[in-house]
Amino acid sequence: MTACSPATDTAAPPASPSLDTSTGPARPTPSASPSAADGEDVTACADGNCQLSVQRPVTIRLEAPDGSPTTLSVTEVGPSRIEYEVRSANGRSKGGASGRGQGCLTVLRENGSGNSCGPLNATRPDAVRGAVVIQATTSESGVATLHVVSP
Repeated sequence: MTACSPATDTAAPPASPSLDTSTGPARPTPSASPSAADGEDVTACADGNCQLSVQRPVTIRLEAPDGSPTTLSVTEVGPSRIEYEVRSANGRSKGGASGRGQGCLTVLRENGSGNSCGPLNATRPDAVRGAVVIQATTSESGVATLHVVSP
């Protein structure tokens, strides 16, 4: 499920090495509980760069590329499932994924955002000049991994 506001850029986010572009189904390595560099510390995202483990709904505050306050709200997380919403001065964007090895990539720019959901691995996405990249990936254990990456 992906929804975008009228002010949202309709261009697809740039390709990232973390996107699974294989023609076959995703085959992630199962993990009992993914660990993240910043654990569950949402304040680590204030600078626009963090890696979190998320087990329940949470709200993360960060800055958009234009410096405006932005809120990333994980609204649902569970085994092989995550849903979230990003709100900034330029509008909002929703992303959600369910299934083994699934996730979403949201790229926030000054003039809007773009989402792409599908097979993803939990590696850190590349930084994009002039953008904040948010990647959310599911796990069978119910602990999702969030990456927030700024240039």
